[in-house]
Amino acid sequence: MSALAIELHWHRAEPALETGKFSNAHSVQYNRSHELQVDAAPDWGGDPDHTNPEQALAAALSSCHMMTFLALCAKAGWPVASYHDYAEAHLGKNPQGQMSVTRIDLNPVVRFDTGFSVSDAQLNEMQHRAHRYCFIANTLAENVEINVN
Repeated sequence: MSALAIELHWHRAEPALETGKFSNAHSVQYNRSHELQVDAAPDWGGDPDHTNPEQALAAALSSCHMMTFLALCAKAGWPVASYHDYAEAHLGKNPQGQMSVTRIDLNPVVRFDTGFSVSDAQLNEMQHRAHRYCFIANTLAENVEINVN
């Protein structure tokens, strides 16, 4: 299997590293050509104009789920014309009392070519199959909810 890597860069801007007195802002580079500004979630003092790791996790899941769904639809001959998702990561305490992403909700909206349709049950089953085969979902276990629209 190939190595899939990023580069993360952080430099302290303050004179000393003291609790609550330093910035978590950093950059993440993908393929040495795409750079993303990252910070803590706003509830934890981060810049709301930067992405945060929890959003990045939701994006990774949403993207993987969509690509898996499209591959399954192509195999089944379903002519998907567009796919939109609103993914939301929820922070809370896990059963061990630690802060974590306790759930990620996916809200995919799928449109097909004119004249093609499937039943709600068929669409739900295809979305749940995509979830079962998605690499990221398999990494995260059961804390993913798919709300098909």
